[in-house]
Amino acid sequence: MIYRYFRYLFFIAMISTYCSCNDTREKLLVSGCGWKQVAILDKKTGEIEWSHPLAAHEDCNDVEITQEGNILYAYTSGARLINREQQTLWDFKAKKGEELFTATQLPSGRYMLAICGTPSRIIELDPHGQPVEEIEFDTSITGVHDQFRQIVKTPQNTYLIPLMGKGEVIEMNKEKEVINKVECGGNPFAIQILKNGNWLVSCGDAHYFVEIAPESKQIVWKVGNDDLSNISLLFVAELVRYKNGNTLISNWNGHSQDKSQPLLIEVDPDNRVVWTLPLHPDIVNISAVYSFKE
Repeated sequence: MIYRYFRYLFFIAMISTYCSCNDTREKLLVSGCGWKQVAILDKKTGEIEWSHPLAAHEDCNDVEITQEGNILYAYTSGARLINREQQTLWDFKAKKGEELFTATQLPSGRYMLAICGTPSRIIELDPHGQPVEEIEFDTSITGVHDQFRQIVKTPQNTYLIPLMGKGEVIEMNKEKEVINKVECGGNPFAIQILKNGNWLVSCGDAHYFVEIAPESKQIVWKVGNDDLSNISLLFVAELVRYKNGNTLISNWNGHSQDKSQPLLIEVDPDNRVVWTLPLHPDIVNISAVYSFKE
């Protein structure tokens, strides 16, 4: 009898553990140039669960959840790490005349910031937000605001830089040598390295995004307005490629008179729209998105 009782308790505990492990929901950490908030949305309901105000002069184009569960974001004149209690853990300030658009955590636990300027800079910070490494480089783009938004460091310790003012993506090593260059058109905003090694690139005001095979320098997949039903792509900003092959699109409306389009769009590999975040009374626009579960 006692054996059966404890076996019953064990069974209940296993079910509870299974349910708790599977009771997670997809959340979206979002922000946008022109919207003075960083927020967490429940993707299923579209409701804002948490928000953090930005100052009047701050615009955010890069957000993410760190390994420690903190929130990292770039705000043009700097980058900031905060926790969910709104406490600032560190705050890095760019120099006068610079614009800081990339803020990301590397697998090592360091943070990488990329700053538009003359020269442009890539800086790595230690876990306490202190600079430990810096590279200066020249994009040959005169206008600071037209240089780049989101830079990615590769596992080979090179940097993928979408050059907005040139309509191309370059790969640069630490010696500042350009070892690859691919034309994609538009105003490339963000880049993601896919599992197959290809590059997923959003192309801004060209109203499309592309998948590029870097070795052949060929565009192997392109999605634009003609490929989607009843939806217009505006400025295509940050993208997220899901494990199932779907792509989440930030449809930033800051350059368009058309404010009726969804703020976020998810499409499957056949270009079918499977989910949208429609206009939201509390969200101006979205140019940066980070998907996570909790």
